[in-house]
Amino acid sequence: FGGQEPGSEAIIKTFCTENYKVTFPMFSKVAIKGDAKHPLYAALQSASGEVGWNFEKFLVSKDGRVLKRFGSDVEPESPELLAAIEAALK
Repeated sequence: FGGQEPGSEAIIKTFCTENYKVTFPMFSKVAIKGDAKHPLYAALQSASGEVGWNFEKFLVSKDGRVLKRFGSDVEPESPELLAAIEAALK
């Protein structure tokens, strides 16, 4: 995505922890497009189409199925996203 996230992994983790109260493990920065695409993103995108922009989110079931995909315009704490997570946990 044009190097839009030049920050180190430590900077990104601090940002997510301070702004979104993230306490779960986070992935390292990986390629999500092209020949070097990480296998996880290859699988996610094969189930739901190519990623269009930064910060798209995938809701994945405990058995690995993509349940829903949220665009970059959906905030991490949006009611839509939180409701989908709650429904998936039932």
